[in-house]
Amino acid sequence: MSTLPNCPKCSSEYTYEDGTMYVCPECAHEWGKDAAAESADNNRVVRDAYGNVLNDGDTVTVIKDLKIKGSSAVVKVGTKARNIRLVEGDHDIDCKIDGIGAMQLKSEFVKKA
Repeated sequence: MSTLPNCPKCSSEYTYEDGTMYVCPECAHEWGKDAAAESADNNRVVRDAYGNVLNDGDTVTVIKDLKIKGSSAVVKVGTKARNIRLVEGDHDIDCKIDGIGAMQLKSEFVKKA
């Protein structure tokens, strides 16, 4: 039984190694062995400022006054954001804050409530 990964493009099981690359003979897709390891570890872990793991639906508290770009409003320390959603990117928390509305936060400025 082969321990090689299936092709990420066409899901073919007939992949083979060529030096530091994997190759799919069916669709001619080539990818690096390190890329296969990254796709196997697709579950990204997002942690708050204190190292607690955050999940979708959690409630977080802001630990620092945050200026809102393009506005004179400020998100104050202690403000809670309920029912967060984790997203890809620099600002990895998508949430809705009462009185302000929908916004994105960096996980380094919140703690799990």
